[in-house]
Amino acid sequence: MPDPRDPRGVRHALPVVLALAACAVLAGGPSLLAASEWIVDAPPQVLERLGVQPDPVLPRRPPAEATVRRLLARIDGDALDRAVGGRLADRCPESSGLRGLSVDGKSLRGAAKARGRKVHLRAALEHTSGLVLAQLNVGEKTGETTCFQPLLDTVADLAGTVVTSDALHTQREHAGYLLGRRAHYIAIVKGNQKKLRKLKSLPWKAIPLQGRTLGSGHGRSEFRRIKVATVSNLLFPGACQAVQIKRRQTDRKTGKVTIATVCAVTSLTAEQAAPAQLAKHLSIRAIRVGRVAP
Repeated sequence: MPDPRDPRGVRHALPVVLALAACAVLAGGPSLLAASEWIVDAPPQVLERLGVQPDPVLPRRPPAEATVRRLLARIDGDALDRAVGGRLADRCPESSGLRGLSVDGKSLRGAAKARGRKVHLRAALEHTSGLVLAQLNVGEKTGETTCFQPLLDTVADLAGTVVTSDALHTQREHAGYLLGRRAHYIAIVKGNQKKLRKLKSLPWKAIPLQGRTLGSGHGRSEFRRIKVATVSNLLFPGACQAVQIKRRQTDRKTGKVTIATVCAVTSLTAEQAAPAQLAKHLSIRAIRVGRVAP
């Protein structure tokens, strides 16, 4: 990615400053000042491993707080996310089955723009490894739905990937986009798709239970029961199966129990994914993202 600084007088390369800033944050630096203090106090061997080359004549000082601040303020965040996501995608381990990718948005804590607006990011997270393969800043004048396709455009290969998302992205345009890239989807159904409301009226009581999963995350334990039915004429691009998930959630701290039922549609056929595989993708998404049920 391009360096936004004037090449004249640059003493520390762009990857070096970014690596130092990242390590400072991982070490617990909550602010630029704290991160700069960590960089100044870092041992010489650590600085050398991160790319700060020693000078045989004059002692090479690490980047100052002003240097780190100016660089981070001027750098293209989306370009940095693309570079890091591409690197992680190359290092992502091979999956034995269908690869799962979850699309979700989060607001950053401790970061804000002008007028106090929080920084909101849209990310694509790999189910098994937990690696963030793509990330995009949601602008003030755009919504999360408009960032869906630009976000996944930065993922080089989606063929054979199962993309899961919350009900906000259960859109015909998004489904057509994924099918065009030879990917599959598992889309949660809520009130934004009126033509899919008939999923609740399917004879679920007559359909045998096909999977159970137990997971934990976000201070909760969840027990899920899953039923799958092959459907037709759903008037949704590529929809092959309907899924019903009954969730029993227990808050570990308060002991409060919440029971919810949610439906989903998927482009996966019964031959491509057994109910156990669908349950696996849905349960992993629930643990890592926390938005399977409304």
